[in-house]
Amino acid sequence: MPQDFPDLPPLVPQRGTAYSRALCRKLFIGQGWKVVGEIPNLPKAVAIISPHTSNIDGWYGFLAIGGLGLKVTVLGKDTLFKPPFAPFLNWAGLIPVHRDSAHGLTEQVVTTIQKYDKIWVGMAPEGTRKKAEKMKSGFYHIAHAAGVPIVMFSFDYDHKTIYSLGAFTTTGHYQQDLEKIMKCYEGHFSPKNPHWLAEPLQKLVKKY
Repeated sequence: MPQDFPDLPPLVPQRGTAYSRALCRKLFIGQGWKVVGEIPNLPKAVAIISPHTSNIDGWYGFLAIGGLGLKVTVLGKDTLFKPPFAPFLNWAGLIPVHRDSAHGLTEQVVTTIQKYDKIWVGMAPEGTRKKAEKMKSGFYHIAHAAGVPIVMFSFDYDHKTIYSLGAFTTTGHYQQDLEKIMKCYEGHFSPKNPHWLAEPLQKLVKKY
């Protein structure tokens, strides 16, 4: 595997073929991007990536995931899972959820995580690409309730890099843990649209 992509360890959920990985790597690297850092060797995790300030984040994230051969499962509204879209959404790795309440959503995702031997659930802590006053706590509560680590990734548009920042084990003390998680991002991110950067990340920018 080229140096622009770390090796994917054996316990991590995988998908794709040698051809699909090579194609995604070619497109990703061809645009000047790279993935830096070791991927934690974990069968189950909640994977988060920040900052999220543009729709183009999804494109680079998709190519990076495809190039790694990493299978990431994301949340989708249950109303989307109807013919003819249901088979494609299931293939793409979406979890159908009812978004009636945050508590109910957590229980649904935790139940899904418990069903699988290997699953990484992908989430964006900001919950929006527009400027967020605070991080959404859903990713944390899901990881803690499921008893799985949080694996952290970041976008650095200045250096065209996606960083793998390691894994974090929750303690149940959300605010203290969030501060430690944010500390892992310090010096390892830059947004596509700085004016939409979430306030918790803006505070980190001022430090370096």
